[in-house]
Amino acid sequence: MRGSESRKIEMMARAIWEGTVLAESGDTIEVEGNPYFPPDSVKREFFHPSESHTTCPWKGRASYYDLVVNGKSNPNAAWYYPEPSKAAANIRNYVAFWRGVRVEK
Repeated sequence: MRGSESRKIEMMARAIWEGTVLAESGDTIEVEGNPYFPPDSVKREFFHPSESHTTCPWKGRASYYDLVVNGKSNPNAAWYYPEPSKAAANIRNYVAFWRGVRVEK
């Protein structure tokens, strides 16, 4: 990764939306202020693939998930890089959140 833009966080972090823990890990990676959760820390039953994609100039093409909890949907509220650039290889398939998802550290 580029310089100080990535750092390993070794404290428990939780991603919460609608009172439900979506991901929990003591092994997140912080990039540009966003904690990225390891793929095995994500509770997949709440994640539904989205057709949305964006491109970051240095990380590559991001893919998104819609979150569904207790019948409520939060479109494109989680993203990940399935095929990141070489500079972002350490966050391959790690998941980050926004759009009202609270991350507690």
